[in-house]
Amino acid sequence: MTVNFQYVNIDTSETLSALTTEKLEKLAHKFEFLISAQVYFKHDEKDNESGKICNIELSLPGPRIFATSNKKNYEMAMTETIKDLERQLKKRKEVFSTH
Repeated sequence: MTVNFQYVNIDTSETLSALTTEKLEKLAHKFEFLISAQVYFKHDEKDNESGKICNIELSLPGPRIFATSNKKNYEMAMTETIKDLERQLKKRKEVFSTH
């Protein structure tokens, strides 16, 4: 699975990219139909409490799946986003298996 990263208003982080890629690869092993992922890390300066945003869009057969999280650090946001994507993928897999 191809993973593309974009860092908006923040510096590029190799550690964060590696951690995210590792978690997305685990998803790719569970759900073989994944094609690619677009990962966006953004910083919202207006939000003092959290403001660390992670958006992930997955390409797969059918409509794309998208999830976003806003937490106080990027690791928490990424973990929450991937959990949300996993829930959506389980629903999608059920639809695939009924046909």
